Amino acid sequence: MTVPTIPVPTIPSEGNYALSRARIHASLAPGLSAPADPDGFALVDILVTDGRIAAIEAHGIARDAAGEIVDLARRIVMPCFVDCHTHLDKGHIWTRNPNPDGTFAGALAANGVDRIAYWSAEDVARRMDFALRSAYAHGTRAIRTHIDSTAPQDAISWPVFEEMRERWRGRIELQASCLTGIEAVRDEAWFTALADRMKAAGGVLGAVTYMLPDLDDLLDRMFRLAMERGLDLDFHADETGDMSAVSLRKIAEHALRTGFEGKILVGHCCALSRQPDTEVLDTLDKVARAGIAVVSLPMCNLYLQDRRGDGTTPRWRGVTLLHEMKARGIPVAVASDNTRDPFYAYGDLDMLEVYRMSTRILHLDHPVGDWPRTVAATPAEVMRLDGAGTLHAGGKADFVIFRGRSWTELLSRPEADRIVVRDGRAIDAVLPDYSELDDLMGLD
Repeated sequence: MTVPTIPVPTIPSEGNYALSRARIHASLAPGLSAPADPDGFALVDILVTDGRIAAIEAHGIARDAAGEIVDLARRIVMPCFVDCHTHLDKGHIWTRNPNPDGTFAGALAANGVDRIAYWSAEDVARRMDFALRSAYAHGTRAIRTHIDSTAPQDAISWPVFEEMRERWRGRIELQASCLTGIEAVRDEAWFTALADRMKAAGGVLGAVTYMLPDLDDLLDRMFRLAMERGLDLDFHADETGDMSAVSLRKIAEHALRTGFEGKILVGHCCALSRQPDTEVLDTLDKVARAGIAVVSLPMCNLYLQDRRGDGTTPRWRGVTLLHEMKARGIPVAVASDNTRDPFYAYGDLDMLEVYRMSTRILHLDHPVGDWPRTVAATPAEVMRLDGAGTLHAGGKADFVIFRGRSWTELLSRPEADRIVVRDGRAIDAVLPDYSELDDLMGLD
């Protein structure tokens, strides 16, 4: 029996062209006028002219287009991804300093040892570049990374980041937020200098919040410094199963009290899913009123949270309440977080994997709704990236063509043969080999 196969589409290397019979998700195509199926997909033709999207319309316009017509045979096309919470400076150190027991405490200790022993400018730069090449090959267009900024690492890593941002300009738009424990804000002179560095570097002011006795005072200082310098804020909050962790609520209260007008992104918020409903509702109402966005990191949270170390099975998933947040109009995203380091032993900055895992862990399905925005349009808005994360006429022709033709096909396989298109041309989407880092890892 002859089994029919669908030819692999070839994107022209020059000239204008039309993608015929593409399936795109309505939530990622503002202004689209085409009928969508129950999962939100529409069958369209996409005209590409001079590296930009000239038009997207219901299937049929391709026949009148100038240039080559490429039949996608109902393959799904998504805008290039936006990954708003990563740790490029930590990435790929697992071989040197693995997490001994998979716990959060084990991750902190292993990362601290590795940073002190190895994080020279060359080491950080090479691992960052390796990670960025992986993300680029997977179809990511923009990334925000947190940078460990405890002295003296801040003086090493920030110049590396600034150089990397320039090196990757035009391929991946890079942003960075400083990362230190909120207790570091007690050193007012040092933290003020760090805020000045963020202003000079075009960075975001960030910290990890814990339930410290003086947390309110420390948050007051952070908000004041951010407002004086026109900086956005980015927090790690309540990355624990401890029900008493309510720093998300405190961040929202400070935003409301100060009238903060910048963007605020808060990551993790795991403890929220352990708290009583009355406390949850109070927190979410304040977060919504404050205009705060929340990013969940499902893969890392699943890995670290409720790891018991006593041979028993974890009892909860470690993720936050994304459905309840979204229902209140809170902007929500999912992101990669850590990659092959003590906080998460796996991952490759592949946002399709992140979305696939998020769908299964957080039940972002039945209906699909507009959940696809969590890996593209919403993080782009949080990062102030106009035009990124969507497919629209006049926008850059930056998109990913998958083999899957439906949501279940797309999320059932790794899609390793995806076609990544930037400025209208297919890139050489080859992943770097791990052996490139062998000398850094002591494997030579």
